[in-house]
Amino acid sequence: MKTLLAGLLALACLLSLGACDREGRPIQEFGLDKLAKGISTEADVRGVMGQPDTVWEEENGARTLEYPKGPEGSRTWMFEIDRSGKLVDYRQVLTEETFGKIKPGMSRDAVRRLLGKPKSVAEFKRKNEEVWDWRYLDATQKTRMFNVHFDRDTGRVTGTSASPDPQANY
Repeated sequence: MKTLLAGLLALACLLSLGACDREGRPIQEFGLDKLAKGISTEADVRGVMGQPDTVWEEENGARTLEYPKGPEGSRTWMFEIDRSGKLVDYRQVLTEETFGKIKPGMSRDAVRRLLGKPKSVAEFKRKNEEVWDWRYLDATQKTRMFNVHFDRDTGRVTGTSASPDPQANY
């Protein structure tokens, strides 16, 4: 009986290790466990993630690769590559923490750089408003929609909101 229990414990440990990346974070995307900060190259990132939707060029020669997993997905990945081509960091940006960085007065470009490509854009001409939305997973792992409201004339954020995902089957 002790041998069986020890074997099950060892299997559980292996399975829990297999579910983490090299940084010890739970794996949320297939292939991330193959990437290591400071070691992996941009080519490695592209080999795992494919062609990025957008490449943001920084003034210092660094680059940010954007991988939205939508429109039906609930994650957008940003990979920071230094000017020598090494992976500095990566993160899933559709989180409540990142949403908290969206402030009134921000430009469309600033929001796009923080959150990536929106799932959809809707215009409300009578309100002189444009609304971008992203599907995300809340703390209970339910899909919801995060919305950023812009003034159509200035292109500046007027506010944010969150709403139930109209496609979710709860």
